[in-house]
Amino acid sequence: MDRDSSGAAERTEPASPLGKNIHEDTRAADSRASRSGTCRNTDVARARWTLLRQVLRQKQVESPEVKQVSVRRFATFDLFSRKRLVARDHSDTSDDQWVEYRSVYFPEYSALLRDNMGPLRVNEVLNSFDNTGNVCVWPSEEVMAHYCLQKRHMFKGAVCELGGGMTCLGGLMVAICADVTEVLLSDGNEKSIQNVRGLVEKNRQAGKFGSTYVSSRVVRWDCEMDISALEGHFDFIMCADCLFLDQYRASLVDAIRRLLQPSGMALVFAPQRGETLRLFCQLAQQAGFCISQHQQYDAQVWDVHLKMLREGKEVYDENIHYPHLITLTKGPQPVSLTQ
Repeated sequence: MDRDSSGAAERTEPASPLGKNIHEDTRAADSRASRSGTCRNTDVARARWTLLRQVLRQKQVESPEVKQVSVRRFATFDLFSRKRLVARDHSDTSDDQWVEYRSVYFPEYSALLRDNMGPLRVNEVLNSFDNTGNVCVWPSEEVMAHYCLQKRHMFKGAVCELGGGMTCLGGLMVAICADVTEVLLSDGNEKSIQNVRGLVEKNRQAGKFGSTYVSSRVVRWDCEMDISALEGHFDFIMCADCLFLDQYRASLVDAIRRLLQPSGMALVFAPQRGETLRLFCQLAQQAGFCISQHQQYDAQVWDVHLKMLREGKEVYDENIHYPHLITLTKGPQPVSLTQ
């Protein structure tokens, strides 16, 4: 479908194919209090943030070691340009900092985001518990968004991003570039989804989505209420760098299995991070998925990877920075998705 990226007049929002199950998560907050024992109190984002906080608490906040790790050593594969937008409405006194992320290799596609590309704030880590997804666009998410633009013609039907953090950049790019009926942007963190809700509205007002229905909501992989409401609905599921917590890896595999249609496909981008990628693939195979793992799936990403291996040894660690692509299907693998 044609996409209007020039900021044309906002189109009438189509009705959601999921009806009341997905409606910008506006009523989700009202239902959180009634979850009782259905969902465990510790979600993925909280556990991730707690883990980082525990590490930092073992050091003095002002120590050179902490100051060094508080800055992301490797931040980007340079697949998107980032331009700060100046607010045209001078009456707007909010602190929102909007930026335009434009694809370097597919410059006809861009998204409006509000993010923080600066250092991790150590004091925020120590005083919070669920903000890791609210920090920035991580390398795996950036790569996934680029890959989705490159493979935009393969997407169809309903698409969901799991664990997309504060930007859900991959799912957002699918909503902007692909001929799909709907895109659900999700994360297990309420604060992340509050931010994503604003991104959806901003990009909708800019005419980015065409006739695609785009929504956002909290989806926790270990929550029966969240998963059952969406069961068997999606043609494509994607997630980036969501495999490293042992206690939630099996929940993610089960969520993907239940959310996918029988003919659906999941795209998982994640670095090796020790054994975490291998363990995820093992669990997915045990769950009945057909698995295909790719290391060299995109020429631009691979070139940056090789360059960083040669020149960026002090800032680049292949084990934690280079995302592999894992495709999961319930039947035989389709035609190769790599270049």
